[in-house]
Parts: sequence; C-alpha cells; structure tokens
Amino acid sequence: MQNNLSPEQLTLNIDSQQFSFAVTSELIAQHHHDAQYQAWVAQPEAKKAAEFGLNIQHAGFNLLALGEPGSGRTTLMQSVMHESASKRTAASDLLALYQFESNGKPLFLKLPAGAGTQLKQALDTFVRNFAKDLSTLLEAKVQQASIAPVKIYIESQLAIVKASLTLMSVEQMPEHYFNALQKDILETLDAWQPSSGADGESNLETLLSEGFFGRYRANVLVEHHAGHVAPVIYDNDPSLQSLFGGIESASEASNIPDFMRLRAGNLLRADGGTLLLHLRDILADEQNGAHILEKLHRFLRNGTLQIEDLSSSSNQGSSLINAQAAIPVTVKLVLIATREDYYELLGITPEFFDYFPIKVEFVDQVKASSENYAAYATFVAHKCQQHHCLHFTASAVAGLLQAMHRQVEDQTRLGTQFGVLEKLLLESAAAASMRGAELVEIEDVKSAIQRKYARHSYIESHIRDSIIDKELIISVYGECIGQINGLTHIDLSEASFGSPVRISANCYAGNRGVLTIDREVRMSGPTHDKGVMILQSWLHTNFAKMNPLNLTASLVFEQEYSGVDGDSASCAELFALLSSLAQVPIKQGIAVTGAMNQHGEVLPIGGLNEKIEGYFRVCKEIGFNGEQGVLIPERNMRHLMLSDEVIQAVTSGKFKIVTMNTIADGIAHLTGHRLQEVNKQAETVLNNFKHTIETNQPKKS
Repeated sequence: MQNNLSPEQLTLNIDSQQFSFAVTSELIAQHHHDAQYQAWVAQPEAKKAAEFGLNIQHAGFNLLALGEPGSGRTTLMQSVMHESASKRTAASDLLALYQFESNGKPLFLKLPAGAGTQLKQALDTFVRNFAKDLSTLLEAKVQQASIAPVKIYIESQLAIVKASLTLMSVEQMPEHYFNALQKDILETLDAWQPSSGADGESNLETLLSEGFFGRYRANVLVEHHAGHVAPVIYDNDPSLQSLFGGIESASEASNIPDFMRLRAGNLLRADGGTLLLHLRDILADEQNGAHILEKLHRFLRNGTLQIEDLSSSSNQGSSLINAQAAIPVTVKLVLIATREDYYELLGITPEFFDYFPIKVEFVDQVKASSENYAAYATFVAHKCQQHHCLHFTASAVAGLLQAMHRQVEDQTRLGTQFGVLEKLLLESAAAASMRGAELVEIEDVKSAIQRKYARHSYIESHIRDSIIDKELIISVYGECIGQINGLTHIDLSEASFGSPVRISANCYAGNRGVLTIDREVRMSGPTHDKGVMILQSWLHTNFAKMNPLNLTASLVFEQEYSGVDGDSASCAELFALLSSLAQVPIKQGIAVTGAMNQHGEVLPIGGLNEKIEGYFRVCKEIGFNGEQGVLIPERNMRHLMLSDEVIQAVTSGKFKIVTMNTIADGIAHLTGHRLQEVNKQAETVLNNFKHTIETNQPKKS
C-alpha cells in the first residue's frame, strides 16, 4: 500500500547523548590504541584472516586483501604486518662475494643480522692494509725466494677479520670462503714475478688496482641490524628492477668486479619478512605488467630468485647472469586488489592465485552499533591528534557518522571508507578554523558537506538550468496521459547526482508488443532491456484473457542522447504505458523510481538519495505547489539519508516522499484510480484494437 513518509523516516538522526564524551580529545586519554586499531574494529573478520595468514610460516600461504580503495586496506594491512613482524627477529644479511672456485661468479652468503656489515667493513680494512703492504710483501718473497712471508701475513690479517665478526658464532663463520680467499692470494702472488715493460712501468702496478683487490671485497645486498625485527616492506611503485633487483651498469674502462654491481630488489630485502604490493600498480604497467606477474608466479613456485640485468637489452653482464646461483628466499606476499581486478585476473591466470590461499575480505559496510560508533569516534580523535587539527564535539561526530551512513545509503549500516571519513573530518576542521572556533561543531560538518557538493555541482546545475529554461522538457505541474517523470542517477566519480527525465508512451493497434525506441536504436543497456521484458511479461499476465493483446506500444526516454541502462525506471515505464493504454492521466508533480518483478512487486534501487534531492532542487527552482514529490519503493525506506533541506520541505508540506510496495500502490497514487479500474479501461481499449485489426484484415474469398 502507498504510504506518505514522515520527516522522521527520511534520515537517521544519531543522538549525541549516547556518547560517553563531550569532545573527542577526551578519547585520546581513554584509548591508547591508534587510529588503525579503531579501523580494525569495523573489519573483525578481515583482521582474523590477516593475523591467521601472517602466523603461518610455511611457504605458499600468501595473503590476498580484497576491498575498495579508501577502506583502509593498505594502512591496516601494514599495521598488522608490523605487529606480526615484531614477534620475529630480523632476517639474515645477504652478501655477494667473489667465488674463487668458479672464475669469480657470485657467491651468495646469508649471515646473521648485522654480521654482513661487519664482514664488509672487515674486508675493506683487510684490502686497505693488504694494498699498503703488498710491495713490501713481494720484496720479502723475492728476497727469501718463498711465499711463506705472504702466507704468514695473510693468515694474521684474516685472523683479525674473523675476530671482528662478533655477531657470528664459530659454526656460522664462512671458513670455506676465507680458505678460498687465502688460497687465491697465495697462488696469484706465488705466480707473480717482477718485470718491467718497454716504458719502464713495473707489473706491480697491475696488482695495485681495483681489478685485483676488488674481488676481496663484499657486496652487502641486504643489510639488517642486530636486534631489529623481521622486515616489512611496501613497494608502492613496483617494477621489474624494484622487485627483482638488477645489475648496475659499468663503463668499458671500469674494472669493478661483476659481483660488486649486483643490487637487491624488494623481494630479497623482504626475505624472512613480508612484502606488500598493489595488484593495480602491476596491472597499470602496460609495458612490463604481464612480465612482472609471470616472474612473481615463478618466484612463488620455486621459492628462489636470480638477479638479472633487467634494465638493459645489451649483453653486458650476460655471462654473470647465466652462471648465477638461485638465491633461496622466504617472503610472505600481501597482495592488495579490488574484487573486480582480482576476478578478472583470476579468469586469465588462476594458477597464480593458488599461492594466495589466505583471502582477507575488507567489507564495504558494517552494521551500526554502539561499539562501532565508539570505534569511529576514537578514530576521529586519533586523526585529529595526528593532523594537529581541532577536535570534534559529540554532535559533530554524530554528523560524521550520518555522513558514513549516507555513503552506503543505509540507516542500519556504516560505510567503511575511512579515507573518505578522514577527508571529511579535515574539511570540517578547516571550516571550523575559518570561523575562528575552538572546536568542530555539527554545523562545520554540514558546511564541509555542502562545500564539497558546491565544488562538484556544475554539471547538475547546468542540466537543471536547461530544465528551467525549457530546453529539457520536464513538467512538474498538472496531469498528463502517457507521460511521467522518471529519475536518473548520474555518477561522475566525485559528482554524483539525480535528475528527472520525461518518459512517454504511445499505444495503438498492432501486434509488435512493447517497443522501446532507445533499444531499437541501440541506445539502451542489457539491464534496461531486461526490465522492459519483465514489464512486458507482467502486461501479458495481467491481461491474460486478452492474449494476443493486439497491441503495439512505444516507450522512450525523451531528450536522452547518451544512452539508457538500469532497470530502476521499469515502474515509471509501466505507469506511462498503462496511462496511455487506459487514457488515464498521471500527476506530473510526482517523479517515480523503482524496479519491478513479473509479479508486480516493486523492488529497491540505488542512488535513491541523489535522485530525490536532484528532483527536489528542480522543483524548488521551478516553484513548489504542494503537489510535488517522489514515489519510491517501500523496500528502499531504510536507504533514506536525505538532506536537511528536503526534510524541512517535507515538514512544511511543500514536498512529499511516498512509498509503494506493488504496482497497484503506485498507479493508485499517480492516477487516483485503483489498478482494477485502470485495467478495466485498458481492456476496453484492447478490445477496440482487436476490432480494428480484424476489420482491416483482408477478407478471404
């Protein structure tokens, strides 16, 4: 049945008296947890999944965080990653050393956290001392005709190196490397004989170069500090080189050993810890996105990584690459994605997501409860402290909460777009500062919302001006047959608004059924066409005894040139068609939105508040006469979060919001006639159509 809604039913009024605080600054002392903790309160299942996945240390249990941007996916996952990492010690340092047994190809060595830096510094000192003492050592070798002085010197220097490695136990000491290093030096110097070239230059100069000493240095690829926790890395601009590392280019004259040019990527830096990536960032790389995903897939499958020269197409360093050892790496990946991107990629490479069995679902909305209200309020308090802005009164927090209800168009649920909430609180604080206030009041929240609307209202105001100037024909007065005001929802990212559109219908004798001109010229989408087919099904069912109906009916969205989709106008289309068929006039001041099923039940639609407010603003500009309003599905009642201006107009009787549960409710409100009466008049017309067709058919001889 039809129902005129009262002002109290048009929004959710949150009583600020329910809060235990007067100003959000009080919540800082009461709650020691940060804003991220409060945001997790709205995502309890996501937090459980994240903590469970991060607790599993076995390979292959990577995490996939699904949710919309602004829901806190990145900051919340980082917070729980850091929390998990705090329970684990730092991972190993990774060094690249000269591998003497393999002609200088890299030897990768993992050492305890901090020991890698110790070894590098010790070897640098060793090289400096060795270079300073080399000429003296060679003189002693020549004089004694023995390598023994060199051997004694090297052994003593290596003993100093080992003694400086205080972060390593005896078992962890890389004795095999030190033995190989000593053997290489002794063999090289044993084979060296003094000689002079044609220009008189001694061959000692050849030894006193980075080409010789460089191979005794260490390249620290990944460095940690003793006592630090496991690494947590967020690569916010992933590329082949940032993830997998690379080889630093060198000029032809350079004598830097190949292994010293290796550079680690974030996968190596995150070894023993976690790495956070956005799937969108990878997919947005048109040139290398597919390559990155393929290499990630191989890494997840093999658990090893090779540093490649990914930045150059030249052959420089290719011999180094080909002989490299694969480095075992243990990293837990956290991949953040929207559901759309995830399911699209899942259809292309399902095997890739086999390595992400832990799904962390960030919900778009959460049930309104005192616990969640308190968490949101504390979130606001911590953000005020973080941004050093004015704190909010309890009534202002209620205004923010109403905005979060409005975001998801639901009086029973709150939106979880904490990014949106943070922007609104900052804009509200700025509005309060502009008026010289010491606290943010609810008027500042409303001012911020109004300012945002004003910044993005150009297109809507342009359409509204076209209606007022009668370029777009919309009538909000009187009655008319076969004509109704439908409501469209236009979503242009930040600019989201509703606008009326005239829907008209013509009926005449024929046998083509219901035609939509928009569909005939391919300007309608599949959802709209589905709605029209449901409408046609209801029509045939409602007039079953008249079948075939001997009817051709045309429907069109007047002056609509950008296409039509969605089924939210199917009720309006049916009302216009019934009006035309039964020759019953429709009130033009009432705009209609709502979908329908085959049984004549009216179904809820989206964009409700923007549609109502858009039509309200049109009526306000043209002029109220007390007969204007909107007819909406009864099932949409809890989605109403209308502006104060609309509520005030309803309170004063200038505007009305009416609900309908069935097609019968809607036709009764729009025409003043019961559906049975309209159907009876329609049957008379259909009989006339049948008679016309039979009369015009050629007689058989």
